[in-house]
Amino acid sequence: MQIVSEAAKYTLQFINQTQRSVFLTGKAGTGKTTLLREIIETTHKNTVVVAPTGIAALNAGGVTIHSMFQLPFSGFIPSHTADFQFSETLKFETKESLRRHFKMNGQKKAVIRNMELLVIDEVSMLRADLLDAMDYMMQTVRKKAAPFGGVQVLFIGDLLQLPPVIRDEEWRTLRNYYKGKFFFHSHVIQQNPPLYIELSKIFRQTDSNFISVLNNLRNNKITPDDVQVLNQYVRPDFDLKANKGYITLTTHNAKADTMNAQALADLKGELITYTPEITGDFPEKIYPIEYNLQLKVGAQIMFVKNDLNFEKNYFNGKMGIIKSLSNKEILVHFPEENKTIEVERYEWQNIRYKVNQLTKEVEEEVLGTFVHYPIKLAWAITIHKSQGLTFDKAALDVSQVFMPGQAYVALSRLRSLEGLILLSPLRMNGISNDQDVMDYAQNKASDEILKQSLHFETKNFIHQYLVNCFDWTNLAQEWRNHKFSYSDKSESSIKSKNALWAAKQLQQMETLLDPSKKFMLQLHKIFANETVDLIHVSERIQAAFGYFFKPMDDLVFEILWKIEEVKRAKKAKAYFEELSELEELQTKAVLQLMKAKLLLETLRSGEAISKEKLTSDEIKKYLSRKKEAIQKQFKETHVNLLEDDVDLDRYSSKKKGPKEPKKSTVEETFELWIAKNSIQDIANIRKLTVQTIEGHLVKLIQGKRISISEILPQDTIDELAEAFKFYQEESLTPMKEQFGEKYSWEELRMFKASLN
Repeated sequence: MQIVSEAAKYTLQFINQTQRSVFLTGKAGTGKTTLLREIIETTHKNTVVVAPTGIAALNAGGVTIHSMFQLPFSGFIPSHTADFQFSETLKFETKESLRRHFKMNGQKKAVIRNMELLVIDEVSMLRADLLDAMDYMMQTVRKKAAPFGGVQVLFIGDLLQLPPVIRDEEWRTLRNYYKGKFFFHSHVIQQNPPLYIELSKIFRQTDSNFISVLNNLRNNKITPDDVQVLNQYVRPDFDLKANKGYITLTTHNAKADTMNAQALADLKGELITYTPEITGDFPEKIYPIEYNLQLKVGAQIMFVKNDLNFEKNYFNGKMGIIKSLSNKEILVHFPEENKTIEVERYEWQNIRYKVNQLTKEVEEEVLGTFVHYPIKLAWAITIHKSQGLTFDKAALDVSQVFMPGQAYVALSRLRSLEGLILLSPLRMNGISNDQDVMDYAQNKASDEILKQSLHFETKNFIHQYLVNCFDWTNLAQEWRNHKFSYSDKSESSIKSKNALWAAKQLQQMETLLDPSKKFMLQLHKIFANETVDLIHVSERIQAAFGYFFKPMDDLVFEILWKIEEVKRAKKAKAYFEELSELEELQTKAVLQLMKAKLLLETLRSGEAISKEKLTSDEIKKYLSRKKEAIQKQFKETHVNLLEDDVDLDRYSSKKKGPKEPKKSTVEETFELWIAKNSIQDIANIRKLTVQTIEGHLVKLIQGKRISISEILPQDTIDELAEAFKFYQEESLTPMKEQFGEKYSWEELRMFKASLN
């Protein structure tokens, strides 16, 4: 993707080369979602994406706030104790009750401890009290009294779209602690405001008159002239049945559902119901679309995702008409382009985050998948559900607008005024935007402020990054805690026999503290200058690396060797886990030293700091290579060791190796196919159905990545070649009816793909 605006470039730079938290906003159609994808793909930081609701989290490729931070679904009072009245429907937590009642598992704690960037999408829906609860949990888990425990936060959203929901009875208590309900009313934001960056270049609309009207509507400055412009498009008697391709935007779910159901019922022909393929853990509450998709030929539909294929045949919100249907095939026609495509199923993933034990990087783990056709009936949709969509033609029913910003959201879905129909005149009562939001928008940073702030914050980030690489105060304390934990163990335990070993390692660690503190003072002195000499800094880092790396690396070796011994002992699980936690911290410190060198090399070369620049094969394989070497050496020095009856993994969960950067779902299937896995094996490994994997193979055949002869036997290929010789139909349904069960839909699709 090409970053095309200055604001987008600044956002990427602030994320990758500063520690400053950022609020990224922008009008509808300015590319916030596209920029989020770019950030996730390129940042070198351990990133976690969260959102206030399950659907928003799914669309952003993340998890919900409540699940990530183990938060209850109740209000939060930002103090340790508070007096308030409980009822059956009204509950609040305080800092004290959160700390006391809500236990977090080790995996989530590890993710929060290793997190460097937290992305909160759809922040307009985020309540002030929920953000303060997140802040408190992060400070508690990370044991750091800084905003969000020292994690950089990227807030993304348009505050003039969906507002937070707080019930009146909740607000009667919360108003004693908060001036308002939006995320920027939270205590943590009031005391530590993020940098406010607005994407202003609009990609959805190009008509300057329409953009002007939208901007005025957004900013509560709508003029009589603007109303007059819009009311030219009022057509209360507009016949939606006679004018195909229009979607009606209305304010209530019931009205949209009724319109869709009635329009579908009015069509003649067979009603076919399609259901998703669900594997693994994918809760009903986060289903991205209706479980039962009911269609007839002639139904007006829209796509709810962008086409991931090279052809880009559709986008989120594109309208079409069902041309033909069968149980395994949906063809959609686009009248204005006179083009027909077969709809492919789309794969949604329910994920959780975990820490890779070898690289100490935060990674995604797929828990389950939901594979369904990414379309829905589209004679009508609520304004609420239209957010993020783009329409060429829409009829707006805004006579009952009931929330600030809804008229703006509805109108801004359209590409141009040419596609607009107003079913009733626009009236200005009740459609002004929230004044708190309008006031907060005054905090937007100018280009000059962004430029100055970027320079200062980048210098501060490099300074802090390097200092943190050599600040081993907390690590040394963990070694002390570990050493002193031996005293209360019985003499016969495996742990007590290693007390001298622990004391020796602590002594080694403590010998490094004084020189590391002196080196940090050198760094403070260098960065106190207005201009920093990067060549000088690089030379100092190289020298420090040469001095510190070996003793720090030796400590990793010592712990891994001790773990190798302990995992062979019985009744040593608790000791194994203590050593494993210490190993995680020690290894992380060594990897940070290695990254410090790469950071300086990147800066000296004048290149942008990115994920690619701050990693190397040496870093990725540091721990796995060390473990392999130790295991080999251990066996050589214990030649009489019998391991046939010893479960060496009994104390540890089965860990996967280092994960490569995220690939497309088809690419992941391709790599497993190349590795000679069967279709069933790939489905099992990827937590997908066989049909979905076969769908991937169709794309791989179409792209000439694999040959049809790798999948189908030659006699089948010969017979299908004969059958397809004079076949001219768009649909495969007649072919399927001819062969019956002899060939599956997927086999027919694969062969058809091989003809391209």
